[in-house]
Amino acid sequence: MMAVSNSPKPPIVAMVGGGQLARMTHQSAIALGQSLRVLAVSPDDPAAQVTPDVVIGSHTDLEALRSAAAGAAALTFDHEHVPTEMLDTLIAEGVAVFPPPEALIHAQDKLVMRRKLAALGAPIPRFAAVTSLDDVDAFAAEIDGPVVIKTVRGGYDGRGVVLARDLAHAREAVAGYLADNVPVLLEERVSMRRELSALVARSPFGQGAAWPIVETVQQDGICVTVVAPAQGLSEDLAGAAEQLGLRLADELGVVGVLAVELFETTEGTLLVNELAMRPHNSGHWTMDGAVTSQFEQHLRAVLDYPLGDTRPIAPVTVMANVLGAPSAPAMGVDERLHHLFGRIPEAKVHLYGKEERPGRKVGHVNVVGAGDCDPNRVRERAERAAHWLSHAEWTDGWDGHA
Repeated sequence: MMAVSNSPKPPIVAMVGGGQLARMTHQSAIALGQSLRVLAVSPDDPAAQVTPDVVIGSHTDLEALRSAAAGAAALTFDHEHVPTEMLDTLIAEGVAVFPPPEALIHAQDKLVMRRKLAALGAPIPRFAAVTSLDDVDAFAAEIDGPVVIKTVRGGYDGRGVVLARDLAHAREAVAGYLADNVPVLLEERVSMRRELSALVARSPFGQGAAWPIVETVQQDGICVTVVAPAQGLSEDLAGAAEQLGLRLADELGVVGVLAVELFETTEGTLLVNELAMRPHNSGHWTMDGAVTSQFEQHLRAVLDYPLGDTRPIAPVTVMANVLGAPSAPAMGVDERLHHLFGRIPEAKVHLYGKEERPGRKVGHVNVVGAGDCDPNRVRERAERAAHWLSHAEWTDGWDGHA
Protein backbone atom coordinates (compact mmCIF):
# COMPACT_ATOMS: atom_id res chain seq x y z
CA MET A 1 0.00 0.00 0.00
CA MET A 2 1.43 3.37 -1.04
CA ALA A 3 2.13 5.86 1.72
CA VAL A 4 0.30 9.18 1.29
CA SER A 5 1.86 12.42 2.43
CA ASN A 6 -0.56 14.16 4.77
CA SER A 7 1.16 17.29 5.99
CA PRO A 8 -0.47 19.01 8.96
CA LYS A 9 0.38 22.34 7.34
CA PRO A 10 -2.03 23.83 4.80
CA PRO A 11 -0.69 24.48 1.30
CA ILE A 12 0.77 27.89 0.50
CA VAL A 13 -0.67 29.87 -2.38
CA ALA A 14 1.48 32.79 -3.54
CA MET A 15 -0.06 35.70 -5.43
CA VAL A 16 1.91 38.18 -7.51
CA GLY A 17 0.60 41.67 -6.76
CA GLY A 18 -0.52 43.23 -3.50
CA GLY A 19 -3.68 45.03 -4.60
CA GLN A 20 -7.27 44.67 -3.48
CA LEU A 21 -7.76 41.42 -5.41
CA ALA A 22 -4.96 39.80 -3.39
CA ARG A 23 -6.40 41.31 -0.20
CA MET A 24 -9.80 39.75 -0.83
CA THR A 25 -8.25 36.44 -1.91
CA HIS A 26 -6.42 36.42 1.43
CA GLN A 27 -9.77 36.74 3.21
CA SER A 28 -10.91 33.52 1.53
CA ALA A 29 -7.57 31.83 2.24
CA ILE A 30 -8.05 32.40 5.98
CA ALA A 31 -11.25 30.34 5.94
CA LEU A 32 -9.30 27.48 4.35
CA GLY A 33 -6.71 27.59 7.12
CA GLN A 34 -4.23 29.36 4.89
CA SER A 35 -2.40 32.67 4.77
CA LEU A 36 -1.95 33.94 1.25
CA ARG A 37 1.65 34.82 0.45
CA VAL A 38 1.83 38.08 -1.46
CA LEU A 39 4.51 39.65 -3.65
CA ALA A 40 3.86 43.35 -3.03
CA VAL A 41 5.66 46.47 -4.15
CA SER A 42 5.20 48.17 -0.78
CA PRO A 43 4.19 47.25 2.79
CA ASP A 44 1.35 49.75 2.31
CA ASP A 45 -0.22 47.74 -0.54
CA PRO A 46 -3.78 46.59 0.33
CA ALA A 47 -2.87 42.88 0.66
CA ALA A 48 0.44 43.54 2.42
CA GLN A 49 -1.49 45.31 5.20
CA VAL A 50 -3.38 42.14 6.15
CA THR A 51 -1.26 39.08 5.40
CA PRO A 52 1.73 38.12 7.55
CA ASP A 53 3.45 36.40 4.60
CA VAL A 54 4.73 39.24 2.41
CA VAL A 55 7.61 39.42 -0.03
CA ILE A 56 8.47 43.00 -1.00
CA GLY A 57 9.64 43.28 -4.59
CA SER A 58 8.72 43.87 -8.20
CA HIS A 59 6.84 41.51 -10.50
CA THR A 60 9.60 42.11 -13.05
CA ASP A 61 12.35 40.92 -10.67
CA LEU A 62 13.03 37.19 -11.16
CA GLU A 63 14.60 36.82 -7.71
CA ALA A 64 11.55 38.40 -6.06
CA LEU A 65 9.31 36.01 -7.99
CA ARG A 66 11.47 33.08 -6.87
CA SER A 67 11.22 34.21 -3.25
CA ALA A 68 7.43 34.44 -3.49
CA ALA A 69 7.16 31.02 -5.13
CA ALA A 70 9.53 29.18 -2.77
CA GLY A 71 7.66 26.29 -1.15
CA ALA A 72 4.29 27.38 -2.58
CA ALA A 73 1.83 24.84 -3.96
CA ALA A 74 0.80 27.36 -6.62
CA LEU A 75 1.81 30.79 -7.88
CA THR A 76 -1.02 32.94 -9.19
CA PHE A 77 -1.76 36.59 -9.99
CA ASP A 78 -3.61 39.70 -8.90
CA HIS A 79 -2.63 41.32 -12.24
CA GLU A 80 -1.39 40.11 -15.62
CA HIS A 81 1.85 42.07 -15.98
CA VAL A 82 4.52 39.47 -15.15
CA PRO A 83 6.88 38.90 -18.12
CA THR A 84 6.10 35.55 -19.75
CA GLU A 85 9.75 34.53 -20.02
CA MET A 86 10.14 34.82 -16.24
CA LEU A 87 7.15 32.56 -15.71
CA ASP A 88 8.66 30.04 -18.13
CA THR A 89 11.83 30.10 -16.03
CA LEU A 90 9.86 29.45 -12.84
CA ILE A 91 8.01 26.54 -14.43
CA ALA A 92 11.33 25.04 -15.57
CA GLU A 93 12.43 25.27 -11.94
CA GLY A 94 9.40 23.29 -10.80
CA VAL A 95 6.96 26.06 -9.82
CA ALA A 96 3.25 25.43 -10.50
CA VAL A 97 2.12 28.65 -12.23
CA PHE A 98 -1.65 29.17 -12.64
CA PRO A 99 -2.88 30.31 -15.03
CA PRO A 100 0.08 29.06 -17.09
CA PRO A 101 1.91 31.62 -19.25
CA GLU A 102 0.59 30.13 -22.49
CA ALA A 103 -2.91 31.01 -21.25
CA LEU A 104 -2.00 34.26 -19.48
CA ILE A 105 -0.53 35.76 -22.67
CA HIS A 106 -4.09 36.13 -24.00
CA ALA A 107 -4.88 38.52 -21.13
CA GLN A 108 -1.53 40.33 -21.51
CA ASP A 109 -1.48 40.94 -25.25
CA LYS A 110 -4.69 42.08 -26.93
CA LEU A 111 -3.43 41.32 -30.43
CA VAL A 112 -2.51 37.74 -29.48
CA MET A 113 -5.93 37.48 -27.81
CA ARG A 114 -7.83 38.79 -30.84
CA ARG A 115 -5.98 36.48 -33.25
CA LYS A 116 -6.56 33.45 -31.04
CA LEU A 117 -10.24 34.21 -30.56
CA ALA A 118 -10.61 34.64 -34.32
CA ALA A 119 -8.95 31.25 -34.86
CA LEU A 120 -11.35 29.68 -32.35
CA GLY A 121 -14.35 31.18 -34.11
CA ALA A 122 -15.35 33.24 -31.07
CA PRO A 123 -17.49 36.31 -31.78
CA ILE A 124 -15.29 39.43 -31.76
CA PRO A 125 -15.29 42.93 -33.26
CA ARG A 126 -13.38 43.38 -36.52
CA PHE A 127 -9.77 44.36 -35.78
CA ALA A 128 -6.41 45.05 -37.41
CA ALA A 129 -2.78 45.26 -36.37
CA VAL A 130 -1.04 48.60 -36.93
CA THR A 131 2.43 49.22 -38.34
CA SER A 132 1.82 52.54 -40.12
CA LEU A 133 -0.78 55.24 -40.65
CA ASP A 134 -1.73 53.51 -43.92
CA ASP A 135 -3.20 50.72 -41.78
CA VAL A 136 -5.54 53.24 -40.17
CA ASP A 137 -6.81 54.45 -43.55
CA ALA A 138 -7.27 50.88 -44.83
CA PHE A 139 -9.14 49.70 -41.72
CA ALA A 140 -11.41 52.76 -41.61
CA ALA A 141 -12.32 52.17 -45.26
CA GLU A 142 -12.95 48.46 -44.58
CA ILE A 143 -15.36 48.91 -41.67
CA ASP A 144 -16.85 52.21 -42.87
CA GLY A 145 -17.54 53.28 -39.30
CA PRO A 146 -15.99 54.63 -36.10
CA VAL A 147 -12.61 53.28 -34.95
CA VAL A 148 -11.26 52.37 -31.50
CA ILE A 149 -7.49 52.45 -30.85
CA LYS A 150 -6.16 50.17 -28.10
CA THR A 151 -2.67 49.68 -26.75
CA VAL A 152 -1.71 46.04 -27.25
CA ARG A 153 -0.43 45.75 -23.67
CA GLY A 154 -1.03 47.39 -20.33
CA GLY A 155 -4.33 49.23 -20.70
CA TYR A 156 -7.07 48.93 -18.05
CA ASP A 157 -9.91 51.00 -16.56
CA GLY A 158 -10.19 52.98 -19.76
CA ARG A 159 -6.47 53.70 -20.05
CA GLY A 160 -4.85 52.85 -23.34
CA VAL A 161 -8.18 53.16 -25.20
CA VAL A 162 -9.04 55.97 -27.60
CA LEU A 163 -12.52 56.30 -29.13
CA ALA A 164 -11.66 58.14 -32.32
CA ARG A 165 -14.01 60.97 -33.27
CA ASP A 166 -13.15 60.66 -36.96
CA LEU A 167 -10.37 59.45 -39.27
CA ALA A 168 -8.17 62.46 -38.57
CA HIS A 169 -8.42 61.85 -34.81
CA ALA A 170 -7.63 58.15 -35.31
CA ARG A 171 -4.54 58.98 -37.38
CA GLU A 172 -3.40 61.52 -34.78
CA ALA A 173 -3.80 59.06 -31.91
CA VAL A 174 -2.01 56.24 -33.72
CA ALA A 175 0.80 58.57 -34.80
CA GLY A 176 1.36 59.51 -31.16
CA TYR A 177 1.56 55.89 -30.05
CA LEU A 178 3.84 54.89 -32.91
CA ALA A 179 6.17 57.81 -32.17
CA ASP A 180 6.52 56.46 -28.61
CA ASN A 181 7.02 52.89 -29.90
CA VAL A 182 3.81 51.76 -28.22
CA PRO A 183 2.16 48.90 -30.19
CA VAL A 184 -1.56 49.44 -30.86
CA LEU A 185 -4.38 47.72 -32.66
CA LEU A 186 -7.58 48.97 -34.26
CA GLU A 187 -11.11 47.74 -33.61
CA GLU A 188 -14.49 48.70 -34.94
CA ARG A 189 -16.59 50.64 -32.47
CA VAL A 190 -19.49 48.36 -31.67
CA SER A 191 -23.07 49.56 -31.57
CA MET A 192 -24.01 48.06 -28.25
CA ARG A 193 -26.94 47.86 -25.90
CA ARG A 194 -24.79 47.30 -22.80
CA GLU A 195 -21.72 45.52 -21.44
CA LEU A 196 -21.90 42.10 -19.83
CA SER A 197 -19.43 39.81 -18.08
CA ALA A 198 -19.23 36.03 -18.09
CA LEU A 199 -17.28 34.92 -15.03
CA VAL A 200 -16.11 31.31 -14.96
CA ALA A 201 -13.47 29.19 -13.27
CA ARG A 202 -11.50 26.14 -14.37
CA SER A 203 -9.29 23.72 -12.47
CA PRO A 204 -6.21 21.84 -13.72
CA PHE A 205 -8.39 18.71 -13.67
CA GLY A 206 -10.57 20.44 -16.26
CA GLN A 207 -13.64 21.07 -14.12
CA GLY A 208 -15.45 24.26 -15.02
CA ALA A 209 -18.01 26.40 -13.22
CA ALA A 210 -19.89 29.55 -14.25
CA TRP A 211 -21.68 32.26 -12.30
CA PRO A 212 -24.74 34.03 -13.73
CA ILE A 213 -24.07 36.60 -16.46
CA VAL A 214 -23.92 40.14 -15.05
CA GLU A 215 -24.31 43.62 -16.46
CA THR A 216 -21.39 45.97 -15.93
CA VAL A 217 -22.04 49.71 -16.01
CA GLN A 218 -19.08 51.82 -17.14
CA GLN A 219 -18.38 55.50 -16.58
CA ASP A 220 -15.33 57.12 -18.18
CA GLY A 221 -13.97 53.63 -18.88
CA ILE A 222 -14.25 52.53 -15.23
CA CYS A 223 -16.75 49.98 -13.94
CA VAL A 224 -19.05 51.72 -11.45
CA THR A 225 -21.88 49.22 -10.97
CA VAL A 226 -22.50 45.50 -11.50
CA VAL A 227 -26.02 44.04 -11.57
CA ALA A 228 -26.17 40.28 -10.98
CA PRO A 229 -27.76 38.68 -12.84
CA ALA A 230 -28.13 40.99 -15.85
CA GLN A 231 -31.76 42.06 -15.99
CA GLY A 232 -33.82 41.38 -19.11
CA LEU A 233 -31.26 39.00 -20.63
CA SER A 234 -32.89 36.12 -22.47
CA GLU A 235 -32.18 32.59 -21.27
CA ASP A 236 -30.73 31.74 -24.67
CA LEU A 237 -28.28 34.64 -24.67
CA ALA A 238 -27.34 34.06 -21.01
CA GLY A 239 -26.72 30.38 -21.73
CA ALA A 240 -24.66 31.21 -24.80
CA ALA A 241 -22.52 33.65 -22.79
CA GLU A 242 -21.89 31.09 -20.02
CA GLN A 243 -20.98 28.40 -22.54
CA LEU A 244 -18.67 30.82 -24.36
CA GLY A 245 -16.85 31.60 -21.10
CA LEU A 246 -16.45 27.92 -20.24
CA ARG A 247 -15.30 27.06 -23.77
CA LEU A 248 -12.69 29.82 -23.83
CA ALA A 249 -11.37 28.79 -20.40
CA ASP A 250 -10.96 25.24 -21.72
CA GLU A 251 -9.54 26.17 -25.14
CA LEU A 252 -7.01 28.61 -23.67
CA GLY A 253 -6.01 26.29 -20.80
CA VAL A 254 -6.99 28.74 -18.07
CA VAL A 255 -6.58 27.66 -14.44
CA GLY A 256 -8.38 29.92 -11.96
CA VAL A 257 -10.99 32.58 -12.57
CA LEU A 258 -11.57 33.93 -16.08
CA ALA A 259 -13.66 37.02 -16.79
CA VAL A 260 -14.91 37.37 -20.35
CA GLU A 261 -16.04 40.95 -20.84
CA LEU A 262 -18.76 41.09 -23.49
CA PHE A 263 -20.67 43.56 -25.62
CA GLU A 264 -24.38 42.90 -26.08
CA THR A 265 -24.97 44.55 -29.45
CA THR A 266 -28.06 46.46 -30.46
CA GLU A 267 -28.80 43.50 -32.78
CA GLY A 268 -28.94 41.17 -29.77
CA THR A 269 -25.66 39.32 -30.36
CA LEU A 270 -22.57 38.89 -28.18
CA LEU A 271 -19.00 40.02 -28.91
CA VAL A 272 -15.93 39.41 -26.74
CA ASN A 273 -14.34 42.67 -25.62
CA GLU A 274 -11.58 41.73 -23.12
CA LEU A 275 -10.27 38.80 -21.08
CA ALA A 276 -8.99 38.84 -17.49
CA MET A 277 -7.40 35.74 -15.94
CA ARG A 278 -7.79 36.51 -12.25
CA PRO A 279 -10.55 37.58 -9.90
CA HIS A 280 -12.31 40.52 -11.53
CA ASN A 281 -14.29 43.62 -10.60
CA SER A 282 -17.37 42.14 -12.26
CA GLY A 283 -17.24 39.27 -9.74
CA HIS A 284 -17.07 41.23 -6.48
CA TRP A 285 -20.81 40.71 -6.01
CA THR A 286 -20.11 37.01 -5.39
CA MET A 287 -18.58 37.82 -1.99
CA ASP A 288 -22.08 38.31 -0.58
CA GLY A 289 -24.44 37.23 -3.36
CA ALA A 290 -23.26 33.74 -4.38
CA VAL A 291 -22.77 30.44 -2.59
CA THR A 292 -19.06 30.52 -3.51
CA SER A 293 -17.17 33.79 -4.01
CA GLN A 294 -14.81 34.27 -6.93
CA PHE A 295 -11.91 34.57 -4.47
CA GLU A 296 -12.54 31.22 -2.80
CA GLN A 297 -13.14 29.69 -6.21
CA HIS A 298 -9.82 30.98 -7.51
CA LEU A 299 -8.04 29.33 -4.59
CA ARG A 300 -9.95 26.09 -5.10
CA ALA A 301 -9.02 26.11 -8.79
CA VAL A 302 -5.28 26.75 -8.42
CA LEU A 303 -5.10 24.07 -5.70
CA ASP A 304 -7.11 21.69 -7.93
CA TYR A 305 -9.85 21.28 -5.33
CA PRO A 306 -13.36 20.50 -6.60
CA LEU A 307 -14.97 23.81 -7.53
CA GLY A 308 -17.67 25.43 -5.43
CA ASP A 309 -21.36 26.04 -6.07
CA THR A 310 -21.82 29.23 -8.11
CA ARG A 311 -25.56 29.72 -7.59
CA PRO A 312 -26.76 33.18 -6.50
CA ILE A 313 -28.31 33.32 -3.04
CA ALA A 314 -30.86 36.01 -3.98
CA PRO A 315 -32.79 37.11 -7.09
CA VAL A 316 -30.51 40.14 -7.51
CA THR A 317 -27.29 41.47 -6.03
CA VAL A 318 -25.83 44.85 -6.95
CA MET A 319 -22.23 45.90 -6.47
CA ALA A 320 -21.25 49.57 -6.58
CA ASN A 321 -17.64 50.68 -6.60
CA VAL A 322 -16.51 53.28 -4.08
CA LEU A 323 -14.52 55.73 -6.22
CA GLY A 324 -12.51 58.52 -4.65
CA ALA A 325 -14.29 61.90 -4.69
CA PRO A 326 -12.75 64.94 -6.44
CA SER A 327 -11.65 66.04 -2.97
CA ALA A 328 -11.60 63.84 0.12
CA PRO A 329 -14.44 64.66 2.53
CA ALA A 330 -13.69 66.26 5.89
CA MET A 331 -15.73 63.50 7.53
CA GLY A 332 -13.60 60.49 8.41
CA VAL A 333 -14.30 57.01 7.02
CA ASP A 334 -15.34 55.71 10.45
CA GLU A 335 -18.08 58.32 10.76
CA ARG A 336 -19.17 57.71 7.17
CA LEU A 337 -19.60 54.01 7.98
CA HIS A 338 -21.59 54.91 11.09
CA HIS A 339 -24.06 56.97 9.06
CA LEU A 340 -24.22 54.44 6.23
CA PHE A 341 -25.11 51.52 8.47
CA GLY A 342 -27.69 53.65 10.22
CA ARG A 343 -29.51 54.32 6.97
CA ILE A 344 -28.76 51.24 4.83
CA PRO A 345 -28.13 48.43 7.32
CA GLU A 346 -28.09 45.70 4.65
CA ALA A 347 -25.09 47.26 2.87
CA LYS A 348 -22.06 44.98 2.85
CA VAL A 349 -18.97 47.17 2.76
CA HIS A 350 -15.55 46.07 1.47
CA LEU A 351 -12.81 48.69 1.85
CA TYR A 352 -9.32 48.11 0.48
CA GLY A 353 -7.07 50.10 2.81
CA LYS A 354 -6.15 52.52 0.01
CA GLU A 355 -5.59 56.25 0.26
CA GLU A 356 -8.48 58.21 -1.20
CA ARG A 357 -7.68 59.85 -4.53
CA PRO A 358 -10.04 61.19 -7.21
CA GLY A 359 -11.53 58.33 -9.23
CA ARG A 360 -9.52 55.64 -7.43
CA LYS A 361 -11.22 52.37 -6.53
CA VAL A 362 -10.99 52.35 -2.73
CA GLY A 363 -13.72 49.82 -2.02
CA HIS A 364 -17.09 48.49 -3.04
CA VAL A 365 -20.55 47.97 -1.57
CA ASN A 366 -22.76 44.93 -2.15
CA VAL A 367 -26.50 45.03 -1.57
CA VAL A 368 -28.22 41.66 -1.76
CA GLY A 369 -31.90 41.78 -2.67
CA ALA A 370 -34.28 39.54 -0.76
CA GLY A 371 -37.51 37.85 -1.73
CA ASP A 372 -39.48 39.71 -4.39
CA CYS A 373 -37.10 42.68 -4.31
CA ASP A 374 -37.18 45.41 -6.95
CA PRO A 375 -33.83 45.31 -8.84
CA ASN A 376 -33.99 49.05 -9.44
CA ARG A 377 -34.39 49.73 -5.73
CA VAL A 378 -31.48 47.41 -4.86
CA ARG A 379 -29.30 49.19 -7.41
CA GLU A 380 -30.35 52.61 -6.12
CA ARG A 381 -29.40 51.68 -2.55
CA ALA A 382 -26.04 50.18 -3.55
CA GLU A 383 -25.09 53.20 -5.64
CA ARG A 384 -26.32 55.61 -2.95
CA ALA A 385 -24.24 53.77 -0.33
CA ALA A 386 -21.09 53.85 -2.49
CA HIS A 387 -21.52 57.56 -3.25
CA TRP A 388 -22.00 58.33 0.45
CA LEU A 389 -18.83 56.45 1.36
CA SER A 390 -16.76 58.37 -1.18
CA HIS A 391 -18.36 61.83 -0.93
CA ALA A 392 -20.06 61.95 2.53
CA GLU A 393 -23.11 63.27 0.67
CA TRP A 394 -26.46 61.55 0.20
CA THR A 395 -27.52 61.65 -3.45
CA ASP A 396 -31.10 62.50 -2.41
CA GLY A 397 -30.05 65.24 0.03
CA TRP A 398 -31.13 63.23 3.07
CA ASP A 399 -29.94 64.58 6.43
CA GLY A 400 -29.45 61.97 9.12
CA HIS A 401 -29.52 64.64 11.85
CA ALA A 402 -32.74 66.30 10.74
